[in-house]
Amino acid sequence: MTEVNGFNLEKLVGQFQIVAEFVEGHAWTKGHINDTYIVTCRQGGTPIRYILQRINHHVFLYPELVMQNVKMTTDHLRKKIGEEDKHDLTRRTMTLVPTRGGAPYYRDRDGNYWRTYVFIERVTSTHVAAQPSQAGQVGRAFGLFQKRLADLPPEKVQETIPEFHNGLLRFEALEKAAAEDSAGRVAGAQAEIDFCRKHRGIVSLLLDAQARGELPLRITHNDTKIDNVLFDSDSGEVVCIVDLDTVMPGLAHYDFGDMMRTLTSPADEDERNLAKVNMRMEYFEELAKGYLAEAGEFLNQAERDHLAISGKVITLILGIRFLTDHLNGDSYFRVHREGQNLDRARVQFKLVESMMEQEEAMKSVIAALS
Repeated sequence: MTEVNGFNLEKLVGQFQIVAEFVEGHAWTKGHINDTYIVTCRQGGTPIRYILQRINHHVFLYPELVMQNVKMTTDHLRKKIGEEDKHDLTRRTMTLVPTRGGAPYYRDRDGNYWRTYVFIERVTSTHVAAQPSQAGQVGRAFGLFQKRLADLPPEKVQETIPEFHNGLLRFEALEKAAAEDSAGRVAGAQAEIDFCRKHRGIVSLLLDAQARGELPLRITHNDTKIDNVLFDSDSGEVVCIVDLDTVMPGLAHYDFGDMMRTLTSPADEDERNLAKVNMRMEYFEELAKGYLAEAGEFLNQAERDHLAISGKVITLILGIRFLTDHLNGDSYFRVHREGQNLDRARVQFKLVESMMEQEEAMKSVIAALS
């Protein structure tokens, strides 16, 4: 198809440096935020696929800065990976296709921001880790991601979503949403609101340590769920880390905590049967082992000491965000059914409880690895 969702994909592709004949394009439903299309072109008789994305400029208020970060980090990663091994370079990091004028994005006359990546072939992705070794692979991949960016000064990368992981501000937003009750949903979510209020102190643990000067700023991915890792279809090994929109200065714990959230639980993010939700210690052990195999080279002792608590901090903050969006009428995260954001919040809160129950054991694992 040439036109999808009211957008002429052929004309949009023509704005980028793609020397190929447009064949067809279709929408891809993965992801909560941006609109994504898979486009097939033909070059010299061979089909080549690209990812065409419309950046959600209601979520990312400064798309120009997002794309500045994406270009800077992909260029840096490509240089680092190429120094290690040039084999399969376009599969091992995202390849941004510039516009005809050389810009990293195209803005149409309606104010939409578009970008294009080379599609990475022969890969798979998943929502949950199927075995502990997979958690170890993902941990190592993101540890290596941070290590490769460790010599890029954090001040060169823009903060595209200010206070993204500021749990205190997230909690204030929740209280505001509960007070306004604009969608009439507070009564059905009172238990979840009470849970957040009871555990409010958790959300500031990392910020407090940073304020004490214990945790330095680093360049972090900030969305390290397993969905954002691509695995080779044949070997099962990690090939590439994707979704770089939230790459910006942050704490190493934001990435590690989000991996704990998504890699240690066997349940989907919106699982309704909460009995399936728990933090699996064997998965945590492999995650920590894989991550520290790479990140251990640059983390200081205080950073190591805070790794075990990072999961409950990040998981609670995300749960608060899901709950706030539910109370506000689902205006941020894309939903496919009524109550999905509330289900997402409930999963996070159940996982926080499981992490708290096993916190001392996790600290022992980190200490042993350090």
